[in-house]
Amino acid sequence: MTVSTHMLRRRRFLPLFITQLLGAFNDNLYKTAMVLFVVYSIYNSEEAEGMFSAVASAVFIIPFFLLSALAGQLADMRDKARIIRIVKACEIAIMGVGAVGLLLAWKGIQVQAVSIPLLMVALFAMGVHSTFFGPIKYAILPQHLEEHEVLAGTGLVEAGTYIAILFGTILAGWIPVEAAAACVVVTAIIGYLAARQVPEAPAQGEVEPLDYHVVRSSIALVRNTSHDRRVFLAIMAISFFWTIGAVLFIQFPPLVKNVLTASKEVASLFLVIFSIGVAIGSVSVNALLKGTVSARYSPVSVLMMGAFVLAFYLLCRGWTAEPVGTLLNVGEFVSHSLAIPLLLSLLGIAIAGGMFVVPLYAFLTTFVPKTQTARTIAANNIVNSGAMVAGSLLAAGLTAAGLDIVHHLLLSAAMCVVSAWLGLLLLRAERAART
Repeated sequence: MTVSTHMLRRRRFLPLFITQLLGAFNDNLYKTAMVLFVVYSIYNSEEAEGMFSAVASAVFIIPFFLLSALAGQLADMRDKARIIRIVKACEIAIMGVGAVGLLLAWKGIQVQAVSIPLLMVALFAMGVHSTFFGPIKYAILPQHLEEHEVLAGTGLVEAGTYIAILFGTILAGWIPVEAAAACVVVTAIIGYLAARQVPEAPAQGEVEPLDYHVVRSSIALVRNTSHDRRVFLAIMAISFFWTIGAVLFIQFPPLVKNVLTASKEVASLFLVIFSIGVAIGSVSVNALLKGTVSARYSPVSVLMMGAFVLAFYLLCRGWTAEPVGTLLNVGEFVSHSLAIPLLLSLLGIAIAGGMFVVPLYAFLTTFVPKTQTARTIAANNIVNSGAMVAGSLLAAGLTAAGLDIVHHLLLSAAMCVVSAWLGLLLLRAERAART
């Protein structure tokens, strides 16, 4: 029996895995349904669509930047299982608000004045939800798993996350928006029931007072986490990776509609392939490393990612657009001569990205004391979210300046080079620590 199979049969891992999987599914079902509906059914210009996609990404990410320090303190100072249950209960109310926004948009009732603001409020609240759940889903692993199981557990959580993203994205692209509204509420309820089965995970160190000053606590948290060079470099490399991911996800819906002249089902297909690829990369790198936490494959992985992004850009540039008002369905899109190379390039981007990022998360949970793992993840989330917001704003600025959205891909390719440099520095620091 493999380590992964063994863990999936145990209560110390399975309820958390299911809770995380349902949360990621619901996040992406809601976000994707919202963005695709607005891009394809409300706005009708590349600039407006790109701007909405960028703003929506920033709205979801901002809570990570503002509240991650408090979330990390809570996760380290309180019972993690209890926090999970509280967070998942709140998700039910949040998805209720989001469902109302989707239904109003579907009916065309007060779309600009009420519907879109409600959608954004729910999106922001889901960002808060994910901010408080994020540190726990990784920090609880070393508490419930054996040391040799942590990398496999991290890989399973990442793979499960992207499988959930896959199914959430498929549903968002193919079911009516009113069905998506009902589904997000039902999924939130099931997620709460799964969360109730997560075993207790009390604070492992001395319980310290919480610092509610978000600016001061955020600065202190990042500074205190940076004392280990390996952890600092891992955080920086992860941040660049998710900045690349944020820019790509912002681009996909308007790029598919306006450059590839394809339907929202094709946009959903792009997000699905990206999710499948990251899941494959997450599991593959664990097999290559044989359970050892190492950045050995990180620099070459992200360079490969950059090469695939460049290939994706060139294929998009060579694509012949359909006449105005015509959108290709999935069958018509796949029959295009450049479609298969384009989809394979996208799959390569995602596989290489998954191989790059999973070992870096394992660094954050194995090279710090167990009493500080949640705060380490929270510090990572602060830096990640700051970088992702910056990437979202940069994408929005480039769109506002009139730069074609396909050229944004070159920004992603350039950031892969920076990530490779950080991965190389991390690998050197890892080797230095062993001597």
